[in-house]
Amino acid sequence: MTGLQGWLDQPGVTIVLVGALVGVAASLLGAFLVLRRESMLSDAISHSVLIGIVLAYLLTGALDSPLHVVGAALAGLLTVWLTDVLVRSRRVKSDAAIGLVFPALFAVAVLLINVYARDVHLDTDAVLLGEIGFAWLDVVRVGPLEVARSLLTMLVITLVNLAFVVFLYKELKLATFDAMLATALGFRPGLVGYALLALVSVTAVGAFDAVGAILFVAFVIVPPTAAYLVTDRLWRMLVLGCLVAVGSSVGGYALALSFDVSIGGAMASTTGVFLLLALIVGKHGIVARALRRRTPGPPPSILRERETGGAP
Repeated sequence: MTGLQGWLDQPGVTIVLVGALVGVAASLLGAFLVLRRESMLSDAISHSVLIGIVLAYLLTGALDSPLHVVGAALAGLLTVWLTDVLVRSRRVKSDAAIGLVFPALFAVAVLLINVYARDVHLDTDAVLLGEIGFAWLDVVRVGPLEVARSLLTMLVITLVNLAFVVFLYKELKLATFDAMLATALGFRPGLVGYALLALVSVTAVGAFDAVGAILFVAFVIVPPTAAYLVTDRLWRMLVLGCLVAVGSSVGGYALALSFDVSIGGAMASTTGVFLLLALIVGKHGIVARALRRRTPGPPPSILRERETGGAP
């Protein structure tokens, strides 16, 4: 245990582990958001969950109540539901609906903070300005070990997200690629989608205190997108997305130390580097497409013989 505690006492190790866990937890869920073309819902949820946290604080008077997670999850689902209602009205498109819903909920949350929680700095401490560089300072005791609170929180959330993806892999896959078939087979794609977005909300709350909103959204969208450019297989996309997230955490921390810049910003920028590489050399990247265009196809006569079986 002494050796493990020695590792956990090193700020750099804790920072990288927290970043990696946030990245893996976000990427596992983000892969399905990318495939469902709902990536920007993560940004909407990351802002609208504030109203759930504010209402939980007003009910409990505590900044660290478990009800914050419940309130955030319900606020995320409210965002999705209101967006869906607007889209179903056929008066606005999905992107416009997202742009209408989450600023309204976020504005209400900010007004509530200014009126009822002005002296608490709830938006700073609980949601918006998490700083991963200080994650190692807030520790809790787990048996004989002292573990950073954000590290423990993100470990639990990552395991929950992993279990969700593993045990509901078939349902998630069907609901993502063919919702009508999923319904015909007796699955409930709508319920699966809401469960997915509820976990996104919970992950957002767990990640905010350590890494802030920008890095969370970057981890939700960029690693799965980079993996999507590299492979056509869903399980490979999930694995590659997690690897990109871990690589971005390690590489971003090293970059931040080298140039003395924001750790979270460096990690988010590193995800962009991985995306750029995938965009250039990936299976569906620029180079691959250029090579496919330059590769000459078979002459028309050969195509005609293939279609007719050699008949004139």
